[in-house]
Amino acid sequence: MTPRREGPGGTGTRDVRSRHIPVLLPQVLETLRPRDGERIIDGTFGAGGYTRAILEAADCSVLALDRDPTAIAGGAALVAEFAPRLRVIQSEFSNLDAVAEREGFSPADGVVLDIGVSSMQLDEAERGFSFQADGPLDMRMSGAGLSAADVVNTYEETAIADILYQLGEEHKSRAIARAIVKRRSEQAFARTLELAEVVARALGGRRHDQKVHPATRTFQALRIYVNDELGELTRALHAAERILKPGGRLVVVTFHSLEDRIVKQFLAVRSGRVARGSRYLPDNSNQFYTPSFQIVNRRPLTSEKGELDVNPRARSARLRAAVRTEAPPLTDAVTGIS
Repeated sequence: MTPRREGPGGTGTRDVRSRHIPVLLPQVLETLRPRDGERIIDGTFGAGGYTRAILEAADCSVLALDRDPTAIAGGAALVAEFAPRLRVIQSEFSNLDAVAEREGFSPADGVVLDIGVSSMQLDEAERGFSFQADGPLDMRMSGAGLSAADVVNTYEETAIADILYQLGEEHKSRAIARAIVKRRSEQAFARTLELAEVVARALGGRRHDQKVHPATRTFQALRIYVNDELGELTRALHAAERILKPGGRLVVVTFHSLEDRIVKQFLAVRSGRVARGSRYLPDNSNQFYTPSFQIVNRRPLTSEKGELDVNPRARSARLRAAVRTEAPPLTDAVTGIS
């Protein structure tokens, strides 16, 4: 995979594909350990940074997925360069097991996921992800379904506030939601900068010394909601559990606490590290089960100073990895938790 994965801002500059920096690349390769003859799934292709590195590290085959049609089109040159070892398919990564079955990549030796929006998407103003450059208020990775404009223009005030609080961890979500509803009663939102300005005013304006834009959490929340990113992540983890062979490696790179919390909890349960009687499990779930994963790194791997000097936005990246055991995939009925 991957283009550089980032927060909801963006530079607004062009020619971004050549500037993508795969985050935590040495750590990804070290934990994924691609070998000759293996079948590896890159669930978040982006600009192909991880995919290229994997294909160069071993004489293996890669099945790369991305829900963004722009990423698929941009990967044509890489497919030609590494033919026939690379296939790039447009699909949500939550369907990686079904796609792998169809494409002959089952069972897989490795799955890598790089969660979140890419700098390629952020830097294209017409995609509507960024508050740094004006564009249509869209934020849809696939280009289909509900847009961010649909949410802010039609949802009830309380629903908007809940989205901002739960998915953006925005503590002033109610004030922002009130400001959004007031403004749309006068004029519907259509552009990213319109929303960014309303949010900034609702939070008292932006100070000259303020490093983080006031609209950061709002844009993050809307993007996550529109693309169902947390639901997609949860389903992708389950899919990886079903498709990985014994000894297969799962590597996940996250960029904010909501994502990391899901991965951490999933692996804690699947590795048997959630004790019986834990607050995470219901009272009737204290039965024995054989773990389906063995955790590789108990603490997430993070970027080192050298990488941060080149790509400061890698500072929030967290890598968690696990190895598939011989146990069958676990079900919620067995673990008591999804």
